[in-house]
Amino acid sequence: MRSFTTLTALVATLIFSLNAMAFEPDTNDAMELDVARAIVAVKTADPGMETFFDNAAGYAVYPNVGKGGLIVGGAYGKGLVIVNQQVDGFTTMSQATVGLQAGGQKYSQFIFFRDQAALENFKRGNIEFGAQASAVAISKGASTDANYDKGVVVFTHAGGGLMVEGTIGGQKFTYDPKYKK
Repeated sequence: MRSFTTLTALVATLIFSLNAMAFEPDTNDAMELDVARAIVAVKTADPGMETFFDNAAGYAVYPNVGKGGLIVGGAYGKGLVIVNQQVDGFTTMSQATVGLQAGGQKYSQFIFFRDQAALENFKRGNIEFGAQASAVAISKGASTDANYDKGVVVFTHAGGGLMVEGTIGGQKFTYDPKYKK
């Protein structure tokens, strides 16, 4: 088992080095590795995403959001806030929806903060996304048309599943500066 863990850490380090990733995860921390894998996947899907990672005051990454519903639905994910390419804190995302929906899916979600004010709003819990907010689905070139709205831009990267929906709802976030490994 130990050799598998060592091999996994070596492969992860190699992958992250090849992708010239500024955020270097602790290879002994599962959450940091999940976040790093999600970053690599989104940069591979749309190389233009690099601009957001390079220029944002900070960003939140939820590597494994699970979503499901049948008329009433919800989603939940845990992630990390990265500032200056270092882990700044732990965050959760929860979503509740109601309307025509059926199915389940898994995805990664990325929230970029244009400036320190937007980042601080997030940390204080002052950011919620309602029905009018929409995330940009990652595909090659999707990042070129994305714009910050109130200092924030959200991207999602599909991981699997099938969800059909026409819903209203909102997302709520928590932030804890004390990330416990």
